[in-house]
Amino acid sequence: MATGLAAAYGIAVVLIGFWGSPVDASAAPWLDRVIAAAQRIGAPATFDYATIESLANVVFFVPLGLLVVLFAGARWWWAGAGAGVVVSACIETGQALFLPERTASVADVLANGVGATLGALVGVLVLRATERRRRP
Repeated sequence: MATGLAAAYGIAVVLIGFWGSPVDASAAPWLDRVIAAAQRIGAPATFDYATIESLANVVFFVPLGLLVVLFAGARWWWAGAGAGVVVSACIETGQALFLPERTASVADVLANGVGATLGALVGVLVLRATERRRRP
C-alpha cells in the first residue's frame, strides 16, 4: 500500500509541477473571496495569495519527506529533507526553462524544502512511536 501511495504522490507532484499553467488559476476568484473574508474578520493584510501559495507548497511536500523516512528509516531524515529541495529545484528549473506561463521561484524551493523537512520529522516520530509499541 505504501508503494502505491508513493507512486500516486509522485505522479501528482509531476503533474502539478509541470502543468502548463498555474494549477490554481481557476481558483483565483474563490481564493480572493476567502482572503477578503479572512481579512474582514481580523486576518492581517499580509495574509494574501502569496501566503496561501507558500503554505500550500509547504503542505504539498510534507508527504515526500514522510515517505522517504518511512521507506528508508529514521536515520535518513535528512534525505527526506534533501529530497524536497532536490525535487523542488528540478521542478522550478523545468518551469523556468520550458513553461513560460509558470513562475519559477527560489521561495518555492525553500517552502517545499520546509514541507519535506516537516514530513521527515513526522516520519521520525511515527517510526519511534511504532518502535515503542513493539517493545514489551
